Amino acid sequence: MQTLHGIYTPKTNFFNGNNPFDLVEQYQSPLYVYNETILRERCQDIKNLVTYKNFVPHFSIKANTNIHLLKIVKEEGLHADTMSPGEIFMALKSGFSSDELFYIPNNATREDLQFAIDNNVLTSADSLEQLELYSSMNPNSSVAIRLNVGIGAGHHEKVITAGKKTKFGINPEDMEEVKNILSKYNMKLVGLNQHIGSLFMDADAFVKSTSYLLNFAHKFPDLEFIDLGGGFGIPYHKQENETGINLELLGEKLDKLFNDFATTYGKEIQFQIEPGRYIACECGIVLGQVTGLKHNAETTYVGTDIGFNVLARPVMYDSHHDIEFYTKNMPQNPEATELTVVGNICESGDILAKDRVLTKPQTDDIIGIMDAGAYGFCMSSSYNMRPKCAEVLICNDGSTKLIRRRETFEDLLSMMEV
Repeated sequence: MQTLHGIYTPKTNFFNGNNPFDLVEQYQSPLYVYNETILRERCQDIKNLVTYKNFVPHFSIKANTNIHLLKIVKEEGLHADTMSPGEIFMALKSGFSSDELFYIPNNATREDLQFAIDNNVLTSADSLEQLELYSSMNPNSSVAIRLNVGIGAGHHEKVITAGKKTKFGINPEDMEEVKNILSKYNMKLVGLNQHIGSLFMDADAFVKSTSYLLNFAHKFPDLEFIDLGGGFGIPYHKQENETGINLELLGEKLDKLFNDFATTYGKEIQFQIEPGRYIACECGIVLGQVTGLKHNAETTYVGTDIGFNVLARPVMYDSHHDIEFYTKNMPQNPEATELTVVGNICESGDILAKDRVLTKPQTDDIIGIMDAGAYGFCMSSSYNMRPKCAEVLICNDGSTKLIRRRETFEDLLSMMEV
């Protein structure tokens, strides 16, 4: 096997002695493959972000919900934030305790909130109405609130989660009403949280929003923690030498903010962050088969079995993922040309890469879609009645472990009343 296009997996020893062709033969295609070493390294990156002692990084369960990966994250000492009862359930099954979880729902139902209450998971209210509902259901208890700090950032408008055009958070001008609700139900406000958006590479917006949040936090003298959210980006354009977020510089700026706040606030309050994508993204790759090449007018299409049912991000966000090809028969003069890489779903939008300059593969080569460990499998579906693919972990010692079996046609039928 030789890498026809791309150097990320050879450079990082991603496959750790395994051959993509062997993996596909053993576990079928498409296939999500994760690298344990990279996952653990990213956990440590975040744990060591700052020197401030009362700092607790969280993993965002929504980024990757596989219980085997969550157990690794737990082993590395991270806590977790959750967005749904299902995520709370999965986190608890992964070994997280209730006091290591934070529930940050949006438009939660009464049943959603009751699940968190029953499992003793601290909840953050996303609106005045949600705060009123939660407080009426669980009076004389603790609660947090999510603020819309007015500063948004992210790679696409669909993932910017603060500012004037977002559904998230309570506006600062509503704080008097917040205090009225807290007093009405004898609630203790123990935490503030924010999330400005996803996949920012420049830390300035994050630092700016954090400064605003900390200034605002002085209005509440009894806080136990402040959650700064996440959204730390990773370099999806590695083949164009894109560099990642400068964690060292960000850590220095956050350390100063944290220590200055602790001094003025009068106690070493706990700070939390939620960089789910940064932790999981680079440890995951999707492998698939090149099914053929087709020329239509001026476009050359590379067909694959990776439809948007397998990886939804490109069709949902117009997102970029680097591509590698692996071949058993390296051509004498590999040709780089403009190609459009597509999947096998009956939709015109089923495109993985449009008009991208790539080394032309051959039928039966293997394609690897990079940086799919976050918001990959967890957003997949069985659209077009294609069973969800398997997930495999490459362990530190190079052995492979099936961590989710491939669905069968019978699985697709099993939930229906027939």
